[in-house]
Amino acid sequence: MESLTLWALLLLPPTALALGCPTGCQCSQPQVVFCAGRRSHEVPRGLPPDTTSLYAFENGITALGDGSFRGLPVLQQLDLSQNEIAALQGDVFQPLSSLVNLDLSSNQLREITNETFRGLRRLERLYLERNQIQHIHPAAFDTLENLLELKLQHNQLRSVPPLNLPSLLLLDVSHNAITALEAGAFRAGNLESLRVAGLGLSRLDEELFESLENLHELDVSDNALGSVPAVLRRLRGLTKLSLAGNARIAQLRAEDFGALRNLQELDISNLNLNTIPRDFFSGLPRLRAVTAAENPFNCVCPLSWLTRWLRGSPVALRRSEETRCHFPPKNAAKLLQHLEYADFGCPATPTPTPTPGTTSPLPAGPFSTSRPPPPAASVAAPTAAPVGGSSTLAPLTAPQGPTSPARQLCPPRTCLNGGTCWLDTHHHLQCRCPAGFSGPSCEAEVRRTTTAPDTQVPARGKRISVKQVGSSSLTVDLRSYQQAKDQLKGVRLTYRNLSGPDKRPVTLSLPTSLSEYTVRALRPNATYRLCAGPLGEKPSEGEFCLEARTAPAAPVTHQQHLPVTQTKDGNLTLMVVPAVAAVLLLVIAVAAVTYYLRHRRAKAQDGPGVDASPLELEGVKTCLENKDLAAQNSKPPEDVAAPNDLDCEAPLMHQRYPSNNNTPAGKPAYF
Repeated sequence: MESLTLWALLLLPPTALALGCPTGCQCSQPQVVFCAGRRSHEVPRGLPPDTTSLYAFENGITALGDGSFRGLPVLQQLDLSQNEIAALQGDVFQPLSSLVNLDLSSNQLREITNETFRGLRRLERLYLERNQIQHIHPAAFDTLENLLELKLQHNQLRSVPPLNLPSLLLLDVSHNAITALEAGAFRAGNLESLRVAGLGLSRLDEELFESLENLHELDVSDNALGSVPAVLRRLRGLTKLSLAGNARIAQLRAEDFGALRNLQELDISNLNLNTIPRDFFSGLPRLRAVTAAENPFNCVCPLSWLTRWLRGSPVALRRSEETRCHFPPKNAAKLLQHLEYADFGCPATPTPTPTPGTTSPLPAGPFSTSRPPPPAASVAAPTAAPVGGSSTLAPLTAPQGPTSPARQLCPPRTCLNGGTCWLDTHHHLQCRCPAGFSGPSCEAEVRRTTTAPDTQVPARGKRISVKQVGSSSLTVDLRSYQQAKDQLKGVRLTYRNLSGPDKRPVTLSLPTSLSEYTVRALRPNATYRLCAGPLGEKPSEGEFCLEARTAPAAPVTHQQHLPVTQTKDGNLTLMVVPAVAAVLLLVIAVAAVTYYLRHRRAKAQDGPGVDASPLELEGVKTCLENKDLAAQNSKPPEDVAAPNDLDCEAPLMHQRYPSNNNTPAGKPAYF
């Protein structure tokens, strides 16, 4: 409310302020009183009678009395926001017959009676958001015949109060406890902006909008809509529409928006969209801005048209940094707007149809395969036409002549080891692997002689696979599981030992960007149960489990030899080295005994009462008093200094702190 003007008042010199201004306030001409941050439980007293604007927000006001606003016949703007007002007495605003704007937001109001706003016939803007209002009297707004804006968002209302307001232009009832909107809830024929966000609505009845022929802005974000509301087909005057946050909406159809020829701003962010139909925006000629962030887009060929359209169109993509690809893995987390045509896996140039009797040569590379093509229903997913071409959709498999073999047009290295690439009905890239290979990209070779059952090749329908890395490690492949789940925020990986006495599960939280994870510090030759589930949901929902066994531990050899260089005098070297080592040990022992005897003799000369313990060598006593830290398998006490020589060595890494996060040290930093 004229924020620039208000803050400018703070910069006025003292000479510009009117005389007789209340304590803690600033007054200026024409008739503006600014009392921001004044700490008092009451409305400022002694206001000039010609005051037209009073700003008393964030004052700590707890109540309004009968005489709070007497003597202010020309007051037009009153800002009491961010105070602690819990109740309003009847007729408290009645002396303010000229009031136009009233801001009571961010207080502690719980009820609005039929006497609260009595006498405010000129009121145009009423802000009651961010209170604790639970009940509004049906006749509370009946006398506000000139009201233009009414804000009731972020309260505790369970229903929309009766609104017989012929002049109302803006209504906001978002984020209340309203679970359903009854027919006839909005009796305001001139309403231009309606905001019903965050109410948990699963549908919008057309009866609600029968009288709203003048509606320009509609915000139904953060609800539970399962599809685009059919009522949009009759709201031809909409210029701004927000469907954001309705995560159940997974598909957009051009016919649902066909009547919105005047739409200028569209927000379809945070839905469950994998793709947007080609030429979807062609029916919105006046569109100026679109927001499509936080959608799990499949950046494959059918979506390639969107980036070309964004670059050649004057429409602005808002929140572009949050508009990223979700699939396939090679495009995951990439900015949609930065992808090139080839990044979507589309053919570089259209493949011409060969003439009868000729054969089309196949290029060498990982695309070619002698396997027969998948069924027509699986490969007939549409792809985008080249830039400037027609909108006719071409199948994924290129046209073939009578004698031309099958050809797969897939992104490079999508399917390895001769695998066949194809698009399923959800436009997801899939790979059919030849015998002897498995995995989402046919990257894993099946070794049945060395791999325990159920660890390499998952059965049909499974979503994770496990392979052995060593006797104490298992690698879990999560790519298929992540691709099969929509709106996956993360993966909850749980494992437990079925062979040992301790069967308590260990749970890890993994990001979707991690395609595989290696579980370490496991027991050799043990059976483990591993389960993957969606992060943030109940363990029983969407979870898949399998069992895998670690390999037996390799036999430990105790032979330790110093490296010996074999020469023609090799036998002499093998004889000399042990002899030299024995002499050195003897010299060290003699020196130690001599030092000990001298040190003890010196101690004895100091007189009785002096400890002459033989454990006097620096480091040795500390080590033995702590019972050999290396063997105790625990962290040394913080008050014990580490020895400076080699008399006592503590291990650098203890077994009780195994590294199980695929990093050299530290806890997982994913979440």
